[in-house]
Amino acid sequence: MADSIQVRGLRVMGTHGVLPEERQRAQPFEVDLDLQVDVTRAGATDDLDDTVDYGAVIELVDRLVSTESCRLLETLAQRIADAVLSEPTVAAVTVAVRKLHPPVAADVTSVGVSITRSR
Repeated sequence: MADSIQVRGLRVMGTHGVLPEERQRAQPFEVDLDLQVDVTRAGATDDLDDTVDYGAVIELVDRLVSTESCRLLETLAQRIADAVLSEPTVAAVTVAVRKLHPPVAADVTSVGVSITRSR
């Protein structure tokens, strides 16, 4: 399937990380999603019921990132993928999660992980 719905640059504050201060003080994360969805029917009907409501997916991911706490970005990405795959029309999802202010002793814009999961 070549169809996809893309969400880019979703910024959410969350408490994810290995260090104690990362788990106590919220920091910014950025999430990108590629949802594999057959949009053929939606393209013909122009009906939201025939596709994935990306607004609902964004709310789901925002809530997950802002309320849960994971030590690893890999775990956070997996939880996001599992949640998105609960949408019945999503066949697969690629999730990229970036920590925008990583606690490293170098000038780094972000660190992140990207995973792809399917049904």
